[in-house]
Amino acid sequence: MKELRIALVQMRCEKGEIHNNLNTIEMYIKESKTKDVNVVCFPEMNITGYLVPSKFPDKIQNIYCDSIKQIMEWSKTYNLVIIVGFIEENPNGRPFITQIAVKDGNIVCLYRKRTIVDEEADWFSKGEELATFSYRGINIGLAICADIGDESIFREYKQLDVDLVFECAAPGLYGSQNTRNWQSGYEWWKSECYKKLGRYAGENQIYIAVATQAGRTVDEDFPGGGYFFSSNGNCINETSDWRKGILYGTLYFR
Repeated sequence: MKELRIALVQMRCEKGEIHNNLNTIEMYIKESKTKDVNVVCFPEMNITGYLVPSKFPDKIQNIYCDSIKQIMEWSKTYNLVIIVGFIEENPNGRPFITQIAVKDGNIVCLYRKRTIVDEEADWFSKGEELATFSYRGINIGLAICADIGDESIFREYKQLDVDLVFECAAPGLYGSQNTRNWQSGYEWWKSECYKKLGRYAGENQIYIAVATQAGRTVDEDFPGGGYFFSSNGNCINETSDWRKGILYGTLYFR
């Protein structure tokens, strides 16, 4: 039996505040380390915040930039696999929405969001390939937010013999911030995760773990919500509300 101790971070990621976001990331990494965690997973775009690239061109990152180098260093210092997200520079067009896994100071997995829909199609390029890595004999894949609407991605991961998929999300909430109903926003995203990710987990006999941006940014709100779905499709652990924080879980694999 193989065991994996995981921290799913529900993080407030202010737009363009890379320095402050990195400080928050390290705070959550330190806290996770005290809980004997092996993998700490952050939401979509947690380093840069969820940006419209044309409004923040100087915040677009590449894998050689200082923020990614810092994540690499922390992966060595704290002896953790760290999964983070950012807007990645694309020399051939619109940038990518990218999630990476870092271990022992190296990027071991890089996934560019494949499901680019609605207004995102005007801002970002679509990724083409799925991405996997192996840790402690467990095969792991990455998915990002709107990938929740494409069940073929999870079928393909099953075909690649993946045991666990991390869904890293930042689903912005509609409506005025002044009249925000946080409970209804949280319940909407929870329902989406149960209805879709729960089904994908059961149909493909894989674990799915969800980390979501949480709270209010300068012009957009995010619903929070951390979830562990077992390979039979049941939710085995979840956050109690929309607030930022960490959901811990231990998964066991044959």
